[in-house]
Amino acid sequence: MSARDTEILQWIFSQQDNMVSLLATLVNVDSGSYDKEGVDAVGALLSRFFAGHGLQTTVRPVADFGDTLLVGTAAVRRDAGRHNILLMGHRDTVFGKGEAARRPFGIQGDRAYGPGVADMKAGLVMNAFVLAAFQTFAPEVPLVVMLTGDEEIGSQASLAHIDEEARFARAVFNAEPARPTGNFVTGRKGGFTYRFEISGKAAHAGVNFTEGASAIGELAHKITALHALTDVPQGITLNVGLASGGSSTNTVAAKASGEVDVRFVNGQQRDRLIADIEAILGRPAVPGTTTTFERKSESLPLAPTPENVALSAIYREAAASLGFEISGEFTGGCADSGIASSAGAPTVCATGPVGGKAHTEDEYILVETLSQRAAIVAASIFRLRG
Repeated sequence: MSARDTEILQWIFSQQDNMVSLLATLVNVDSGSYDKEGVDAVGALLSRFFAGHGLQTTVRPVADFGDTLLVGTAAVRRDAGRHNILLMGHRDTVFGKGEAARRPFGIQGDRAYGPGVADMKAGLVMNAFVLAAFQTFAPEVPLVVMLTGDEEIGSQASLAHIDEEARFARAVFNAEPARPTGNFVTGRKGGFTYRFEISGKAAHAGVNFTEGASAIGELAHKITALHALTDVPQGITLNVGLASGGSSTNTVAAKASGEVDVRFVNGQQRDRLIADIEAILGRPAVPGTTTTFERKSESLPLAPTPENVALSAIYREAAASLGFEISGEFTGGCADSGIASSAGAPTVCATGPVGGKAHTEDEYILVETLSQRAAIVAASIFRLRG
C-alpha cells in the first residue's frame, strides 16, 4: 500500500463524525419514491457536499421521479471502453411524507435509526466520502458516483441511465446495506410485477345468480394458478399481494383486480414465467369474464458471472487487508446492481454500511461501519487501479 493510499484510508476513518452528521441531515428529509421534491432535495444536499470538495454534479432530469445525478473525478471518461469505477446508490425510500418528522434520525447504543437510514442513505453518505477522498488525494482515478431516484419502485425511469453508465464501467459497487451478518451480496433475484383487471357481469346473488359472471371467482382461480408456479427450490416465487373486487355481498362481482410479485434467478426462468403467467391471465376459468394485464416494475438478476466473481474476490481481499473477514451472500431482494451486471459491468452489491430490518420502523445501521465500509471500497479501488 502506497503512502497516498494510507492517506486516503486515514482521511476516511477521520471523517466518521462528519459521515454521521451528513447521514442525519439526509435521513431527516422525506424522500419517498413518489415524492420527487423530497428525492431531489436529498440530491441537492449531496450536490452541495460534492461542491465543497471541488466536484460538479451533472443532472439528468426525470419528469415524475427523482432526477439522476452523476458526479466524478476529472479522469472519468465515456469514450474509452470500460474505463471508470462506478459507485451506485438511490435516494428514494419506501416511506411517505411526514415519516422523518415522526421518527427522526437517532442513535441508540451502536445503532442509528430513522426512515431509510440503511436503505440506503447510509450508502449514499459512504459513497460521497469515498469520492471526496479520491478527489482530494488521487483525482487521477476515474471514479464516478451515480445517484438515482426510483429504485424502490423498479427503476423504470433511471434504468436507461444505469445501463448507459455501466457500459463505461470496469467495476461497479452498489451501496445497498451490507447484510446483518456483515456480508456483502454476490447474487440477487430478478423480479417483476403484473397488475391485472378482471371484468365480469353483475347480478343479484339471490334473484338471478346464474345471469352473473363473478370477477371475484375468476380472481380466485387466477390466484391459485399463479401461486402454483412457485418453485422455492429453484428460487421462483409468486405472491399475489394485492387483491380487491366486488361491491356488496349480495351482488355477483362485476370487477376485481390483483397484483402479483414474481421473483426468479435467471433469464430462462424469466422467459418461461412470462409465458406461463400471461397464459393464466389470458385464459378465463369463469365463463363471461375477461382480463386485461400489464407487466411493470422489472428488476434484473445479479448473477455469479466470472467477472462478478472476480470483483467479489477483490472486495473480499480488500476487507481482509483491513482486518474484516466477510463473505458474499445470495438474497431474494432485487436491486440496481442487476441492471449494471446485465449491462456487462463487473458488479458487487451491498457494499454499504451494515444494517438490517429495511422498510420497517426498526431499520438500522451499525454506526461504526460507515467509515469501515467506505475504507473497504477504497481499498478495493486501490487494487483495481493496480
